[in-house]
Amino acid sequence: MTSNGESRGKRKQAPTSANGRPPKQLRPELDAVNVEENASDSPGSEIYPDTLLNGMELDMEDSRSTKHAPATADTAEWQATIERVVKSVVSIHFCQTCSFDTDPAMSSEATGFVVDAERGYILTNRHVVGAGPFWGYCIFDNHEECDVHAVYRDPVHDFGILRFDPAAIKHLQLSELELRPDLAHVGVEIRVVGNDAGEKLSILSGVISRLDRNAPEYSDGYSDFNTNYIQAAAAASGGSSGSPVVNIDGYAVALQAGGRADGAATDYFLPLDRALRALECIKKEEHVSRGTIQTQWLIKPFDECRRLGLSAEWEAAVREAFPKEIGMLVAEIILPKGPADLKIEEGDVLIKVNGELLTQFIRLDDILDSSVGKPVTLLVQRGGEDIEVTLEVGDLHAITPDRFVSVAGATFHNLSYQQARLYAVGIEDAGVYCCEAAGSFRYESAESGWLIQTVDNKETPDLDAFINVIKEVPDRARIVITYKHLRDLHSLHTSIIPIDRHWSSKLRLAVRNDKSGLWDFSDIAEPLPPGPPVPRKANFIRMESSQYPAAADIVRSFVRVIASMPLKLDGFPRTRKIGYGLVIDADKGLVIISRAIIPYDLCDISITIADSIIVDGSVVFMHPLQNYAIIQYDPSLVQAPVKSAKLASNHIKQGAGTIFFGFNQNMRPNVVKTAVTDITTVAIPASMQSPRYRAINLDAITVDTGIASQCGSGVLVSEDGTVQALWLSYLGERSSPHGKDVEYHLGLATPALLPIVNQITQGIQPNLRILAVETHIIHMSQARIMGVAESWIEKVEQEDPERHQLFMVRKIDSGHEGGLQEGDIILTFNDRLITRVSDLDLMYDHAELEAVVVRRRAELRLRVPTIPTHEFETDRAVVFCGAILHRPHHAVRQQIASVHSDIYVSARMRGSPAYQYGLTPTNFITAVNNTPTRDLASFLKETNKIPDNTYFRLKVVTFDNVKWVVMMKKCEHYFPTVEWIKDERERCHWRRVMHEGGEERPGGGEAGVGAMVGGVFDDGDGGADDGENDL
Repeated sequence: MTSNGESRGKRKQAPTSANGRPPKQLRPELDAVNVEENASDSPGSEIYPDTLLNGMELDMEDSRSTKHAPATADTAEWQATIERVVKSVVSIHFCQTCSFDTDPAMSSEATGFVVDAERGYILTNRHVVGAGPFWGYCIFDNHEECDVHAVYRDPVHDFGILRFDPAAIKHLQLSELELRPDLAHVGVEIRVVGNDAGEKLSILSGVISRLDRNAPEYSDGYSDFNTNYIQAAAAASGGSSGSPVVNIDGYAVALQAGGRADGAATDYFLPLDRALRALECIKKEEHVSRGTIQTQWLIKPFDECRRLGLSAEWEAAVREAFPKEIGMLVAEIILPKGPADLKIEEGDVLIKVNGELLTQFIRLDDILDSSVGKPVTLLVQRGGEDIEVTLEVGDLHAITPDRFVSVAGATFHNLSYQQARLYAVGIEDAGVYCCEAAGSFRYESAESGWLIQTVDNKETPDLDAFINVIKEVPDRARIVITYKHLRDLHSLHTSIIPIDRHWSSKLRLAVRNDKSGLWDFSDIAEPLPPGPPVPRKANFIRMESSQYPAAADIVRSFVRVIASMPLKLDGFPRTRKIGYGLVIDADKGLVIISRAIIPYDLCDISITIADSIIVDGSVVFMHPLQNYAIIQYDPSLVQAPVKSAKLASNHIKQGAGTIFFGFNQNMRPNVVKTAVTDITTVAIPASMQSPRYRAINLDAITVDTGIASQCGSGVLVSEDGTVQALWLSYLGERSSPHGKDVEYHLGLATPALLPIVNQITQGIQPNLRILAVETHIIHMSQARIMGVAESWIEKVEQEDPERHQLFMVRKIDSGHEGGLQEGDIILTFNDRLITRVSDLDLMYDHAELEAVVVRRRAELRLRVPTIPTHEFETDRAVVFCGAILHRPHHAVRQQIASVHSDIYVSARMRGSPAYQYGLTPTNFITAVNNTPTRDLASFLKETNKIPDNTYFRLKVVTFDNVKWVVMMKKCEHYFPTVEWIKDERERCHWRRVMHEGGEERPGGGEAGVGAMVGGVFDDGDGGADDGENDL
């Protein structure tokens, strides 16, 4: 299977047993293997942790390791067979549109083959069809294409069935492959016919060498079990998941499933007995019954069975009845509270079922599948003792989730048999499974695997109980939840979370519909309005042990701030940030904080005062250059001695003593005497992969204490409590190869803040204008060489004895050329000599500046326009086919020479059409179906004309000026078009408009799973959203 848009494996390492499962194999960098899934690493794709398997790989391609078998010369008979077979083989291109059960949201490619040409059924792997919502199409050998829908996925075994419309194939005589599991024998020569890297047909030869190996054991993802697998030497390469394994007569004798990744030319095929039965049931429109006693069995050789207590008498009887068998079935895992619990034990050797000697999985499946809801009698040997038990066979489909609920940005369903078996957990009353831990339910950096035990102090043993509890929780309520993770069921975690029913307003139920192949969505509860806020009392901690009591009292001016972003905008890499802000006006509830915490105003802001009172906040002002924002809370809700910080009006000097007050990663305040080591103009490195906000043109302060590097929020304060500088986090570049965001902790002198702070405290909204340039300093030695006259050098030395420097224009923002040019050395603005960053502040209040510059050794006098800053903040976004689009934000214009359009791809959702067809973050869209679209309005006008499930063309330009065309298909069912518009009349200051069927519908915005907010996005940086703190 070929995975689009991402480079990753699908599964992780699982424990191995001494027998029955292959040992780990080593790769150069990793233990075990990668999934054979073509994870083509498209530009901007998100990187995931490598998937480790037990010395084997699913037959899905990974671009890092692709195997190819040597070509062999086939006989004429084989050539004739292959010519017939290839007409039935199809390439499957699909999306698993959201995380569900063991499968993450993904886009991929694989193989399948027609097994009923009249009805249009295709057989492929279950790990292709997936457990959750599926959307895809197939391509036949003559390159005709048609949609496919999932009509069956086996709960356990690795096969699934897709349906297509045979009438859609106009130019190919459809043919089907007959399934003949009875023809799979040791020594049979076979061919594997499938896709090679998802690009062309691959025909690989081999010989069946074994019929009785245990199913490959993968790990946290999907695993097949309770079946034997066929082994052969074929060296199937990437993209061959779901390929038919055919004999010389053209019969499908097995289904390609997995192989080794340690260099051995060994592949594993699924027998077709159960797939044939399921197909026959579906043809007859009958239910495919599947029975279970919630027990995993393994094939163990006779010598091991003897060590487990198999008596010589029973061994002789089995060998006589089955002379070709070399082993028996042994109980490996029995699920607690299941039918076999307390009756069968691990290590029991299965002798008989309903009085019949039994050594084969196929016969065991036959009996269980025909006995759903009925009793069966098992005879096992335990330590040499015969034990007979009677069990009621359960319905395997009943413990395989076929519905999920989306609420507060996360998705939930009942615990599946797959997950329960992997961790030996009882399914009954296990708790509701969080398959996409996002939005309000984002926990400790893990995206899935959580079992919710209680919500708001009410038990949630299953999905129905969870729905009944969560629908009664009002919007913005803060509730207590308890939960466990499947990897650590010993630990019960407790958290307090705010429930979002405004960004993610709908409580939506999705139910699988095997008739249509879609998942049907319905609203099951409207959100309850938030309760009225209540004033609270509190007191701040006292730092009585501090040697500087006045400075330590600044603790009463700090509040903890949590920002939750429901939608990824402006290339910002996180959906949740935590830090501390400084209260600058307690009477008005004004707080100043780093823009590394508050990147944009489409967010929820929670402010905690005195570690006791929690109130909501909103954005008042965001500085375009200096890395701070001002937010506000309602002071009438706070009955605590909050103190307005006193900001110094004089600049702190290099070498001056000061007191550092900051919050470490444990959210504890630290107070230490220190000194200013340097005050210099710095350049925060840009993120080259995904442009996002960064501070430019700033003077940064550093101090002589190691504690400062551990604190992302704080102040430099004098002994009398006057704040001399803010200590802020500055978001920088993303490091390689680990994909972590680099943050710089630096000081910002308070005099630079005062002009803005004074306006805001007076109720005036600043309307700043700035120069659209980035500068860096040059020293006099450089200035002289570049043509600055000696008279100017003397002026610099006289007027600024501390800093002998000037500024040179490093970069001009795209779209704002004219006036200054890159390489210009700035001498004066409005007759004021510019030697410090603070000298540039005069641009804020002038529409035009009169500048004297040196350009190519010539002194020039220019009139330089400034730009209003309201142009820089994103005020409109569109979610289209899973891509998040908006105007190029300021960071893009800072880094690119020419903006190609006002439609910029900021992020994309996993498993979406945008992901599948390669529309990548940092792309610009310039046209839809050859109609130019310069802005979002024209883009929506054209895309609204496109019918659902129809191809269209996007003209795209990459960040590096490469033009190309994206051919994409619309999918409104799972990924409707939603427009987000800034609107101060709304409580959240944003409103949503749904575009569906070419019409606008106010509100809504959550018709499909892909429209939910708080999910998992790819922003082009290749790193996961780890929700890290900035403290």
